Order: sequence, then C-alpha cells, then structure tokens
Amino acid sequence: MIYRIRHLTEYVYQHPVSLCYNLAHLQPRNTSYQSCLSSKLQINPMPAYSRKRKDYFGNNIVHFSIEVPHRKLSVEITSEIRIDENRASPELNLDLGNTCAQALEALQQSQTKSTLIAREFVLDSPMVKVMDALRDYAAPSFASDRPLLSAARELTHRIFTDFTYDPAFTTVATPLSDVLEHRRGVCQDFAHLAIGCLRALGFPARYVSGYLETLPPPGQVKMVGSDASHAWFSLYSPDEGWFEFDPTNDNMPAEQHITTAWGRDYSDVAPLRGVLFDGGKPQPPRVAVDVQRVED
Repeated sequence: MIYRIRHLTEYVYQHPVSLCYNLAHLQPRNTSYQSCLSSKLQINPMPAYSRKRKDYFGNNIVHFSIEVPHRKLSVEITSEIRIDENRASPELNLDLGNTCAQALEALQQSQTKSTLIAREFVLDSPMVKVMDALRDYAAPSFASDRPLLSAARELTHRIFTDFTYDPAFTTVATPLSDVLEHRRGVCQDFAHLAIGCLRALGFPARYVSGYLETLPPPGQVKMVGSDASHAWFSLYSPDEGWFEFDPTNDNMPAEQHITTAWGRDYSDVAPLRGVLFDGGKPQPPRVAVDVQRVED
C-alpha cells in the first residue's frame, strides 16, 4: 500500500514576528514495515537557515530559522509512504509469548542491546509521571501468569471503553492525572495514559506519532483536510520486540497507520515547535491533513 500524506500548518500572528527558531518532526521515518519514498518540505517565508538530522530516537527532524518580519508562517510537507503487506494483520495470537512475570524478569536480567535500550522507556518522562492511580487502574489486566501482549490488548480495550473522546476537554498541557480523574481526552492523552500504566508496572512503553487514514461514510466524498495527526503507543517484550496498540480505536495499528516518529512522550515528537520574538498574543494554528491512497 502506498499513501500520499499532505500536512499543512499555518500560523497567523497579531503583529509581525521579527525572528523565530523552529524544530519540526514532520518527515515520516523508515521502519521495519514502512518506507518513506519521498518527502518535500515547503516553508514560507523562506528560512535563512535549515538543517536536517536524526534525533536521539532516530526520527527525522528539521531545524530552521526565519529572520525576516512576517505575519504568517506556513509549513507544508508532502510525503509518499509504502506500508508493507505484513503489517495488514497485526492481531496475532496474543495468548503466546512472554508472560508478564517472564517479561519483568527478562527486563532485569537480559543484557541484549535491544533490552538495554528499551529499559529507558520505563522511566518517567516530561509528560508521563508514574502514579499509584495508574498502577491501580492497570493491575487487574496484568496477572503474573498472563501473556504480556494479551494483557496490553485488554488494557487498550479498557481505555477505549472507559474513556470518552472529547477534544474540548484537554490541551497538550493537560496533566495525566486530570485525564484519569475525568476519563476524557484525545488520542495523545490515551496514549500517555497507557504508557503511564505500563511504566507503573515496570514495562517499557513509548509514544508513537503519525497519521491514520480515515474513510468517508458510504456514498460520500472524502473532504480535503479531514484527516488528522494521530498517536498511539508501543510496548516492548524482551526477545520479542516492540508491539503497537491504539487505545483511541481499540485496535493494533495496521496498514492505515503511518508512523512519523516515536519517543518517550509527545514532548519528544511534537510536529512543530519553536521560539518567536514579537507576534502579539499567541494564536492557535490552522492544521490540515490529507492521507490518500496512491496505490493498493
């Protein structure tokens, strides 16, 4: 499957911005199931400085600065992505593999490179702090003799069932404790919630950002810009690898999920962030995303 993704972000300021420095996580990364065939980034006004590199987690990032006064900033990226057929059926037999107890023991004893790297994803991160309440919420699903992946799938379903999707309730800065108390939020919140639950029990979990293709109701035409950025989480099982789960949609990501980046939480992979001088009162950006199938 090949997708073409267009992601446009526009900022309009009250007053001219004299100078801004920015960091973008927008170019999808290559993974075992995904290849970035092409990617074109357009920035207006034209940057005085721009540099591409990999970050600590291997994500593609771009640093750029704009050094002329401007009232509007437009950042648009168009990418073509190939998704492997092997990704089409992720709902494997979840009753096989490491039990929860075996996974915890291996995490402590294994000296393999992949496990040593994964251990850092058990630690607190800027937006996900371990709390007793998270451990208490997750614990009923993670009996010691239960397969770890089966337990994670149940946690995914419980979050989908117990929490209400409500874009009006949270912002990027809403504490995880508020999400857990009021049981409302969006995909970012649900990913952080699952990650916090897993880390509270001692399991490595990371945040995955990307896109999800949405299909219109039968007989209707898909609206331009109707897609959106998306977020889910990934769990590490020693000697078995990383496995992804999407609590917003109660599934395991397949061919309709396109990965941009991963990190400890949203703060590591925000699509666009920066520092600006002047500009007046902050204004929310306009964001439009299109995910189109180019080839089936």
